[in-house]
Amino acid sequence: MEPLHALLAGAAALVAAGGGGYWWWRRRQAPGPADSASPAPSPPADHVARPAFTPSPAVSSASLAAVSSAPPAAVPASTDGMAAEKSSQVLLESQREARVLVEQARVQAQQLLRDAELQARDLAMRRREELNRELEAARAELREQERRLEKREAALEQKLRELQRKEKHLEQTREKLAERREQWEKKHHQLDELLAQQMQQLQQISGLSREGAEKLLLERLEKELAAELAERIRRHEERVREIAEQKAREILATAIQRWSAQYTSTLTVSTVDIPSDDIKGRIIGREGRNIRTFEKITGVDVIVDDTPGVVVVSAFDNVRRETARRALVRLIEDGRIHPSRIEEVVSETQAEMEKYLMELGRQAARDADVQLLHDKLIHLLGRLHFRTSYSQNVLAHSVEVAHLCGLMAGELGLNPALARRCGLLHDIGKAADHEMEGGHPKVGAELARRYGENNPDVLHAIQCHHDDITSDHIYTVLVAAADAISASRPGARRETLEKYIRWMEELEAVACSFPEVEQAFAIQAGRELRVIANAHKTTDADAARLCREIARAIEQQLDYPGEIKVTVIRETRFVDTAR
Repeated sequence: MEPLHALLAGAAALVAAGGGGYWWWRRRQAPGPADSASPAPSPPADHVARPAFTPSPAVSSASLAAVSSAPPAAVPASTDGMAAEKSSQVLLESQREARVLVEQARVQAQQLLRDAELQARDLAMRRREELNRELEAARAELREQERRLEKREAALEQKLRELQRKEKHLEQTREKLAERREQWEKKHHQLDELLAQQMQQLQQISGLSREGAEKLLLERLEKELAAELAERIRRHEERVREIAEQKAREILATAIQRWSAQYTSTLTVSTVDIPSDDIKGRIIGREGRNIRTFEKITGVDVIVDDTPGVVVVSAFDNVRRETARRALVRLIEDGRIHPSRIEEVVSETQAEMEKYLMELGRQAARDADVQLLHDKLIHLLGRLHFRTSYSQNVLAHSVEVAHLCGLMAGELGLNPALARRCGLLHDIGKAADHEMEGGHPKVGAELARRYGENNPDVLHAIQCHHDDITSDHIYTVLVAAADAISASRPGARRETLEKYIRWMEELEAVACSFPEVEQAFAIQAGRELRVIANAHKTTDADAARLCREIARAIEQQLDYPGEIKVTVIRETRFVDTAR
């Protein structure tokens, strides 16, 4: 409160001193005696009524004493009596106004003091209430904690009592177990004595020692277990074989479904269309020199007969035949047919044919996704385009085998790129000419080794994919399986009519060799065999046995791709006539 009291005291002093001095100065500035009759100007209403800071009683009294005791201002000697009288009146009025202001300030200070005291009391009361509320909350929390502690203590006491009860029960159980153990040990000792007595009696009765009896028992168990072990091994092998066959079927089915190819049959002759029959004479030439020159250079046979509009080019070497056909077409288009022109055109055609073979080989390698092949191997692959096996194009067959090998290798978690390489090159030996001796697997492996193919898996697959040598490489097995799949597709290979008829007759002859069979019919291109059994010589059980025996005989006596379905039909007919 001390700074407030000091501020109020300063304000009262300023009001007291400033009010009197100001109005005294205004009287000094008033006009002379002529204007003395005019009333003195009163202070402004706002100055008189303006509230001032209300000092404390002590400060107000001090300020009043200071104002009352202040000496009047000195009056100059030159001022007349009227001016002195006016100055004294102004001073008196100023003193009265100062007393009024001081009284008002004292009253206001007392009022402010009372208000401050009331506010302090209210603040103290609110603070006391807040402290009481906080104290009550703290007391409530302490009571809640005490309640929880009492509850936890009660739970702990309950657990302690439960543990004591369990310990007591456990001690009783331990005592009972000790008693039972003693009883069991006594009984065990008695049983040991009885067993020893029985063992002695058995040895006396059987005349065998303990070692001899054990040996005899082990031998008997070994024999029994040996039979059981062999049976378990056999069942396990059968189960493994079934699982392996099922997995192999799944892999082959997946590979076959994911890759299918079209086949076209290639013959050993080519025909060349001619615009008119007059061209035939020009092809033959004078005394046949043109046709002899052409056949000598190309190594093919040109057949010019009475067939209108056609000249036939025949050769077993498809590359030569294709070269001769293209050369003959160019000669016919050019119109100049004579020995020198024939030599020129055939030479150009052979050069173009070499480029065509390289392009075919590169395209096949791209189709099979096989890279880094020697140029000579690419050339041999191109020659496979003009090589057939049972009318199946060997290059298309090789590409298909490559894709099948890659698919199966992917299913088995092997290297698909290596498998495709093995499949693409497995028949490369068929592109070799007659100068190299041996079968195409051996020739193909030698050519691949000669032209930079050093991977043992690839060489082994080329040499052993026909099971000529025991296969111990997984990629060789894949190539052999893919080769069989490609060759056994319906329509992939075509045989001669005589061989087909002979195969059907052999199939029917195997079935007819059984005495219970009356007739046998091979249908669906030899994929199914229908057998008619004699109903008087067989029963239903005999028909089932006969069907199984015929199937086993076909497996042993015939070689065939895929499967053959055998169906035995036993029928009894009763016929009567109504008259």
